[in-house]
This record gives sequence, structure tokens and C-alpha cells, in this order.
Amino acid sequence: MFWYFVKLLILLPLVGGMAFGALWLWRKYQPGMMAGQGERSLKLLEALPMGAFGKLAVVEFEGRKILVAVTRGRIEKIAEGDHVRLR
Repeated sequence: MFWYFVKLLILLPLVGGMAFGALWLWRKYQPGMMAGQGERSLKLLEALPMGAFGKLAVVEFEGRKILVAVTRGRIEKIAEGDHVRLR
């Protein structure tokens, strides 16, 4: 019984740290949000999750900002132009 608690005290922080590290890496390097977007004609400026399967995203294409709604089976343009402002 003593060895069970010793293993628990050692492995629990180790597994928690690995989970935290994996989530941190996933958030840092998720597709579309990487820093190397300088030379691309299409840039993802910001994305905001909306529910389980939807997102609102602001993309820039040819100097214009476009607000789009992205769901599992559909992408829909909501607004376009200079009146779409980022914080």
C-alpha cells in the first residue's frame, strides 16, 4: 500500500505536466495561427470559438478584412471591408 502512494505522488504530477505541455504546444502551434504568415496573400487575423463546432474568424485577403462564420459543414461570410475592426 505504501508503494502505491509513492507511485501516485510521483506519476500524478508527471502526467499532469505532460498534459499541460501538450495543450500548450497545441495552442502555440495550431494550424492557421503560426507566425510565418508574412508572405501569404490570405492571413488569419483572429479566430474566436463559438460553441462546440463553430468559430468566428477575421481573415485578410488583398488588403480587405472579411468576417466569416465557420461551422462543421459550412463557411459563411458575415461582413467585409474596413468596418470590421480588431481590438
